[in-house]
Order: sequence, then structure tokens, then C-alpha cells
Amino acid sequence: MKCSFCRKKRSEQDLLTPRMQILATVCFLFFLTAKPGQANDPNPFLPTGVEDRGWPDVRGADFDAHSPEINLADSWPEEGPPVLWVKELGQGYSAFVAQGNRVYTQAQTLQGQYVYCLEAKTGKTIWQYRYDWPYELTGVYPGPRATPTLADGKVLFAAPSGLIGCLDAKRGKLIWSRNVLEDFHGTGGDGFGYACSPTVVDQLAILPVGGPDASLVALNLNDGKTVWQAGNRPASYCPAFPIERKGQKLVVGYLENALVIHDLQTGELLLEHELSEGYDEHSAWPLYREPYLWLAAPFRSGSQLLELPDQFTHSEPLKTVWRSRVMSNDVLSSVLVDGRIYGFDIFDQQSKTQRPSRGKFRCIDFLTGEELWEQGSGRPERSNNDISDELGQSGIIIADGKLILLNERGELILLRQNSEQCEILARCSVLSGELTWTPPVLHRGCVFIRNQSRAACVYIGDPDLLPTDQATLNLTDIPQEAYYDWAGQILSVEPEYAFDLPSTEWLISWYCWSLGLLIVSLMLAAVPLWWIPAQYRRRAWIRSYRIMAFLTGSLGTTWISLWSQDFIFTWPLCLYIATEPVLESVQFRREGQRAAFWRDYGPLIGLLGVFTVYFLICRRLSLVFEWAFLAGPIGALPAGCSEWYLKPQTPLQVCFVLLLKLITFTCFYASGVVVLWLRY
Repeated sequence: MKCSFCRKKRSEQDLLTPRMQILATVCFLFFLTAKPGQANDPNPFLPTGVEDRGWPDVRGADFDAHSPEINLADSWPEEGPPVLWVKELGQGYSAFVAQGNRVYTQAQTLQGQYVYCLEAKTGKTIWQYRYDWPYELTGVYPGPRATPTLADGKVLFAAPSGLIGCLDAKRGKLIWSRNVLEDFHGTGGDGFGYACSPTVVDQLAILPVGGPDASLVALNLNDGKTVWQAGNRPASYCPAFPIERKGQKLVVGYLENALVIHDLQTGELLLEHELSEGYDEHSAWPLYREPYLWLAAPFRSGSQLLELPDQFTHSEPLKTVWRSRVMSNDVLSSVLVDGRIYGFDIFDQQSKTQRPSRGKFRCIDFLTGEELWEQGSGRPERSNNDISDELGQSGIIIADGKLILLNERGELILLRQNSEQCEILARCSVLSGELTWTPPVLHRGCVFIRNQSRAACVYIGDPDLLPTDQATLNLTDIPQEAYYDWAGQILSVEPEYAFDLPSTEWLISWYCWSLGLLIVSLMLAAVPLWWIPAQYRRRAWIRSYRIMAFLTGSLGTTWISLWSQDFIFTWPLCLYIATEPVLESVQFRREGQRAAFWRDYGPLIGLLGVFTVYFLICRRLSLVFEWAFLAGPIGALPAGCSEWYLKPQTPLQVCFVLLLKLITFTCFYASGVVVLWLRY
């Protein structure tokens, strides 16, 4: 028999147990379904009641580079804002995307291309997924170009080969993958590799592909199967852009030669607007404010504002509101805020990997195209003016009434949103020493940036909101390299279009200048021979003219171009001079002389060294077609080997040897030209 106290205790337990069970069940379900960045991971940089959507796409949650974040600092200390972490990441042009306490990006190392998942506050690698071998490891633009996309707990990525993959965002496990360029016979990777970041809307992953009946394709987010494909236009490098018109969900394709608009759900082609003919590039995002769509193009083509109709009919063209030569965009996009467009108006034909782009940062009116202010010298082509105070070509974020810029030189800049003047609040150098075209990302008061070697997380929020236990670095702790435009000193005049084939006029001009330098070197090297003993004259003459020809050939590209104000390429002469000792060593071996390592193999080692340096410099200077002259030894071999069998004794024989030498160089040069013609 139990006491009254025990009976009372048991009755209380009977009354409380159902309530406790209900409460426990509710708490369990809450914590089970809570996501990072929500109740148990609050974001103090968002207004009350605003959902934390992170930064799931290369242009943010609304595809416009706007962030709802607040409480950002109005200025930075003299030593710069705090840096949470710096990480050696690797090659690539992929930006970050962010959700909760994780950020994602793509990069490549010597081992391959990877998708990385990093802890946002520390930069620690949570997981990495290898999906391909390195892309153009020693090329002009090495590494992946597209940015991953976050959607419904998944990470979508695009590789330069056209491979599209879907990973589980939590663990990095592959869910599905397919190659859209192969499956749809697309042209989206022509020239620079596939660079379109996946656009995800309503469980559809939309991708420009540029194949037959597949200008744009929509894949099911969960299994990668084709939902729709439509259009017959070649694609470019701008991702698909979702918009709404009169409540209808649409997707805009900014393709190579046309602007197309499709119905989002069915893929029906609603409108096709001609833009250009032949090869064209479009990588900058359009800007949209219903019913107006703004487009900016590279190649000094300027920009235009189009008005979308109320109803789409194939017979009704888009109305052009205004068109201007102002505000050309290349690899980095402009932004629209409060009826004003902010962006970098590029004056170059193309962005260059070897120097910052020339142009002006402008603010223009969205509806009229009127310029409101500009910043920068707009220095003319072939100028070497100081640009340290210019904003330059920049990726831009809009947040808290400010513009957050990351320019090509690795400078982080804070501007006041001001349509009357360029008001710079703060600027600092974070990742200097090399050029970058990767746009910044804002998440929880931090800017995530990267270049071709490093990534960094910079805190730009209110200093009072930075946790006291958060470890930080100073900018002085980051290895900073001063950018020096050495390429501008080498190329006093550079080609307008780095990827165009040299014209016939150029090839003839280069040959004539190189041949002239060779003739002058041959003649000048013979002048001092009268005081050299006869038995040493031939060897002294050979060494002298080789040194002179190599030096004049290497300096001619700079000096002759500067004098003539035209691009003159004389480096093939250096390659020919490096080839001559190899041809000479062939003669030594055929004469039956005793083997000698440095005499027999030294010229070949020197040739490989010169050719390697030449190739890397041409790549670094975006002289991408000049590699064809590496085929020169093939054409020079027959005449060159014959030349070294002759032992001239009379003036007539000497003249014949000189003529044969000029013929050998001509064959060397012609081999490179033939390779260009056969390849392109």
C-alpha cells in the first residue's frame, strides 16, 4: 500500500505525461526540420521577417546581384576590414555561392577540377568532389568558368567540357550528371569552353546549349532528364535569365546572335530578336525592370534598352527604347538600382589577361541612357597611364545602400549608392598581383572573393556584430604583390582581337621585318672579322650574327611596333636562331665525329627551353595563335641540314650560303603559316 505522497505524485505524472509528449514531439520535429541559416543559425544582417535565402546563384537569389543584407560598415579602418580566412584554392573563374555556414565554388589543381564545399567562417574544406581533369592548365584561361548553383539541398555545377552535374549539398555525393554539349550537339563551349552557370527555377535547371532544336534546354532538377528543349540558335556564355511579364514566367536567352524568350514551363519559343551576324560573344547579364530589358555587349558595341510586348507574337518585334555606344560590358556585369545602371564601360575590344581593361566606370539612367557620372581616365589604346585611382572593371553587389566592388586588380571598393557623383567610401587591396574576373559574393556580412590562386573571406559588416571569439587576420597578413603591367612594356602595340587569325598583311609584314633583321645581323657580324685570324672567322661570325639576330628579334616586337604604331611580331626569328644549332649538330653526327653530350644534345636542350619560354609568354600575353611558329623546324630541316655541309671558300660560295640561310628561314616561317591555314 502506497502513501498519499506517492499517489499524489503518480496522479501528477499521469496529468503531465501527455503534455510532455506533445511538447517533446513538437521540439523534435522542429529541430529535425530546422535548416542552417534559420532559427538555430540566425543572420543578424537581415531585416526582421526577411527569409535568409543565402546567395544560391552567381547573381544572387533574384538574379540581379542585389542582397537584402543590412548593418554593413560605412567605412573601413585604415588597415582595412578584418579578414576571416585566406585559402590557396587553385585556378578558375567560378564565384562562390552560399547557404547557412557553407560556401561552394569550383577550381582546379594539377590533379583535376573540383567542386569545393567550405565552412564559411573558417574556410575549412568540408568536402570536395573531383569531376574532370584540369582544363587548359597552361592556357590563357585555365580552369572552370561557371559558378555552382544551390537549389533544394543540391549543388549543380557546369564544367568547360559541357558536363553538368548535381551533387548532394550536404555530403558532396553525385546524384546525376550528363554532358549537354554531347547530348544536344551544342556550340556553347566554342572558343572558351562551356561557361554558363546553371539557372534553377521551379525544379528546372535551364541551360543555354546552342544545339539543333536546343538553343536552351531544361533539365529536371531531381534526375537530370530533359523536360524541354527548343530553339536553333548558337549559344554564347551568358546563363539563362528568368523573368516575369504580366504574371507569365519566362526565360531569356542572351545567345550568340539573338535574344530569345521562351515560356519557362513548356519551352515554347515566344520571341526571337536578331542582334548580330557571325561570331559574337555575350557573357554579361541583362537587366530587367518590367517591361524593359537592357542588354550590354562587348567589342565596343554599347548597350540598348528594349521594351517587351504585353503579349508575345512571332510577328511583333521588340521595340527599341534607346541604343547607345555607352556602357559596353564584357566579362563582368552591370547592376540596376533605383532606375540607375552602374557598371564598367569597357573601351577594349576584349578583356586581356595581361593587363587591366581600359574604360570608364559609369552611372547612366535606365530609361534614357543618359550618363549621370563617370570615373576613370578612359585612357586611349596603347597608353601606359597610371590607373591606380580608377575603379576599373569590377564585379558589383548592391546592399544596404552601397555598391561593393571587386575590380580586376583584386581591390575591394565600397561606393555610396549615389546617382549624382562617384562617392568612394573605402577601398583596399586584398588579392593583388594578378588579374581576376570573378564577381564577389555577400553572405552574412562577409564578402567571399577569389582570383586564380587564392580565395578570401573579408568581413565588411558592423564591427560590433563580429563575434569576439572570431579569429581574424589583417590585410598585411595576406601576401600582397604589386601589380606591374610588364606586358604593356613588351607589347607596345597589341592586337585588337587576341583570338583572331593574323591577317595576310600582318603575316607578310612580320616576315619582311624578321628577314630584314636577319640580313642586317648577318652583315653587321661580318664587319669586325678582319682582325680575327682566318681559321676562327667562320665560327666567330656565326656566333656574332646569332646573338645579334636573337636580340633584335626579341626586341623588335616592342621597338618596331612602337615606331610603326602597328603590331609587328618578330619573335619567330628568335625561334629560328634557336633551331640553327640543332641543324648544325646533325651535320656533326653525320661527319662521324666522336660523341659529345653538350655538343650533340646541348642545342636540342636549348631549343626546347626557348620554345617553352616562347609558348608560355605568348599564352600569358594572349598571343594565342603564334604557337603555330613552333612548327618552323619541320620546314627548315631540309634546307638547314644542306647548308651546314657547305664549306664556302670563294665570295660566290659565301653568297650562296647566305642565300641558302635566307631560304631556310623562309621555309621555317612558312611552316608556321601553313599550320595556321590548315588548323583554322
